[in-house]
Amino acid sequence: MISRTMRRAFSSSALEARFPMSVKNAAATEVTTLANGLRVASEGGHGETATIGVWIDAGSRYETAANNGAAHFLEHMAFKGTSKRTQEALEVEIENIGGHLNAYTSREMTVYYAQCFKNDIPQAVDILSDILQNSLLDPAAIDRERSVILREMEEVEKSQEEVVFDRLHETAYQGCGLARTILGPKENIKSLTRDDLSSYIKTHYTAPRMVVAGAGAVDHAQLSQLAEGAFGNLPQSPAAGLVVPDDPVTFVGSDVRVRMDDMPLAHIALAVESGSWLSEHAFPLMVMQQLLGSWDRTGGAGANQASKLTQTVAEMELAHSVSSFNTCYKDTGLFGTYSVCEPHKVQDLMWYTLEAMVRLCHDVTEEEVERAKGQLKANLMMSLDGSANICEDIGRQLLTYNRRLTPAEIFVRIDNVGLNDVKAAANQYVNDQDPVASAIGPVHEMPDYNWLRRRTYWLRY
Repeated sequence: MISRTMRRAFSSSALEARFPMSVKNAAATEVTTLANGLRVASEGGHGETATIGVWIDAGSRYETAANNGAAHFLEHMAFKGTSKRTQEALEVEIENIGGHLNAYTSREMTVYYAQCFKNDIPQAVDILSDILQNSLLDPAAIDRERSVILREMEEVEKSQEEVVFDRLHETAYQGCGLARTILGPKENIKSLTRDDLSSYIKTHYTAPRMVVAGAGAVDHAQLSQLAEGAFGNLPQSPAAGLVVPDDPVTFVGSDVRVRMDDMPLAHIALAVESGSWLSEHAFPLMVMQQLLGSWDRTGGAGANQASKLTQTVAEMELAHSVSSFNTCYKDTGLFGTYSVCEPHKVQDLMWYTLEAMVRLCHDVTEEEVERAKGQLKANLMMSLDGSANICEDIGRQLLTYNRRLTPAEIFVRIDNVGLNDVKAAANQYVNDQDPVASAIGPVHEMPDYNWLRRRTYWLRY
C-alpha cells in the first residue's frame, strides 16, 4: 500500500521539482497479458536496434537434488538445434542479421535474449520461440555438451569469488533450493538425460511463469502480436503429474571455511539474512549497501571515500579489496561484504567490518544517508544505459514485482528513506542476529563463529 505521503511524492509537481529530465521523461513501460497468462512488456526508444528476451521464473532454486543443473544444461542445449533449425542454420541465421543471441541462468530465473536491428524483431521473436519450445534435445548432443559444462565448472572453480558465494549460499540455506549451485554437481552433469530436461521444460516453461520483454526500437503492439503468434500455445500449467517444487526458505546462521595455506590471499564473504525484493526494508537495505561502500586498492579512490568501512580499510591497509552486497530473492536476502586480504590481516578486517555493519544501527548520520541516496540514484541511472540493461530490468521486475517500477518511482522511494528507516532496517537484520560466513584460503586467523556472532550485538558499546 502506498502511504498518503508517498502519494503526494508521486504528484507531477513533486516529480518536476525533484528529478532530472532523463528521469521525468523516461518512456513508459507497456504491459499486455495474453489469454494464456504470458506477460509482454516493453519500453520503446529511439535508434535502430532492440533487445528482445524471455524471462522465465525458473532457476536452480526450483530444482531437486536429482535434477540440479537442469536449467543451466537447457541453456546450453537451446542453441544445439530445433525441429525447424539445425545448429548450423541457427548460427548462420543470427550471423546474417548481425544479431546476438545469448542466455544465462541464476538461482531464481532463466533468461534467453536476442539483440538485433528493429526490422529483424519478428525474426528474433521467432528464433526465441523456436529454441524455447522446439529444441531437439538430441541425446548425442547432450552427451557432447557434458564435457563443455564440466570445463565451465572448472573455470568457475578457479574464480575464488564464485566459489565463496556458492559456499555462502550452501551454508546459509542448508536444505533449501537456494543452497544448490547453478551448474549442479558433477554427478548430475554426467547423468542428466533427455527425459530429465524435457520434464523440466514441461514443469517450468508455462505461460504465467514467463515474460517476453523488449527495449529499444520496439513497438509494443507489434511485440504483443508477435508474442501471441509465437508463444500463444504455451501451456498455463505444468504437464499432468508434474509440480513445481515447493521451496520454503530456512536461514541458518553458520560458517564454512576451506583452509588452503598455499594460497596467497584469503577470500571471505560475511553476511546476515536480509529482506526480499518485496520487503518494506528493501530500499533502506539498498542505501545501507551504499553506506558500507566498496574499495579496491588498484582503483583511483583512496582513503577519502565517505564510507567509514572503506576509509578504515584503506588507511590501515587491511585488505586488497572490500565490496558490499545486498542480494535479494523472493522471500529472503543476504546483506554483507566480500573481502580479499592477506592472512595476518583477517582478524582485524573482520573486527572493523562487523563494527561498520553494527554502526548502521546507531551511529550513522543524516549527511551520510543523503550522500548514499545520491550514489544509489546515480548507480541506478548508469545501470539503465542501453536497451539490453533496460530489457533486463523490465524482465526481472515483471517476475519480481509483477510490474515495472519507473525510475521516477524508484527515485521517490529512495528519497523517502530517512535516517530512522536505515537504523530500523539495520536493527532488524544486523543487531544481535546470526551471521553467516564463507572463507577460502589462508584463513587460520579468522575468528571462530561465536566471536563473529558476539560482534553483531551493539548495545554493549
